[in-house]
Amino acid sequence: MSQEVVLDVGDLRMRYGTSDILHDVTFQARHGEVVALLGPNGAGKTTTIEILEGFRMRSAGRVSVLGVDPARADERWRARVGVVLQSWRDHGKWRVRELLAHLGSFYAAYSTERIRRPWDADELVAAVGLTGQAGQKIRMLSGGQRRRLDVAIGIVGRPELLFLDEPTAAFDPQARHEFHELVRGLAGDGATTVLLTTHDLDEAEKLADRIVVMDRGRIIADGSVRELARRIAGEDEVRWMRDGRAFTCSTAESTAFVRGLFAEYGEAIAELEVRRASLEQTYLALVRQAESVDEGVGR
Repeated sequence: MSQEVVLDVGDLRMRYGTSDILHDVTFQARHGEVVALLGPNGAGKTTTIEILEGFRMRSAGRVSVLGVDPARADERWRARVGVVLQSWRDHGKWRVRELLAHLGSFYAAYSTERIRRPWDADELVAAVGLTGQAGQKIRMLSGGQRRRLDVAIGIVGRPELLFLDEPTAAFDPQARHEFHELVRGLAGDGATTVLLTTHDLDEAEKLADRIVVMDRGRIIADGSVRELARRIAGEDEVRWMRDGRAFTCSTAESTAFVRGLFAEYGEAIAELEVRRASLEQTYLALVRQAESVDEGVGR
């Protein structure tokens, strides 16, 4: 993964009247990274994303997206950014491939030596699993198929930065798995940085290189799943059997500990288990911790 900073947010604030919605929000995303923005309803995720997308003006703070302030971005910048909203409306009479080819035509003028825009329509239809519906009218699609089309529309221009807002809300397990593979492929080749908002913590754990947790308009945590779990749980718990006896050890370096166990006892080790805090456990603990601090300050 490149160390190039694609998204840089510093001391971001948003105020409506006398109410502060965002308080000094600061985080970054690097080239080819998948960052999940998590938080309860009302945490400020949507407001933050809309500012980064250039759809909402901020009250204060620094925002750089692909080296440009979104508040002053032009159409060339917009051609480099993809957005998948929770929902959107279109003309149901369009056919899937026809719509993607039409939308893709707007991006052709922004091709570069490094990035060929747009995707070929047939290639894109296949990538999101809609080959069988390529000639079908959009109004005839199922909810899951419609969501796949939303994703296809978001990536038709081969974006360098992709915003995904609850992208798999209507997906069945198979469609969700295929979508995860698509996102991994987009980020894995280093061409696309992804900023993902989701309430599906399992999805965030599977996809994200880094987790940014918001609550009440503030960033309360930023790190990998493992780093955040260690911050809350402190240590992993390693359990194993040897010579009919059960052993348990808490350690901050479980990988090195297990390697040492096998180096010393080899095949005598049985029923080895490493227990780490899940993202769900960590997330809930972080939010409870932040809320208890806020309540204490308010008293």
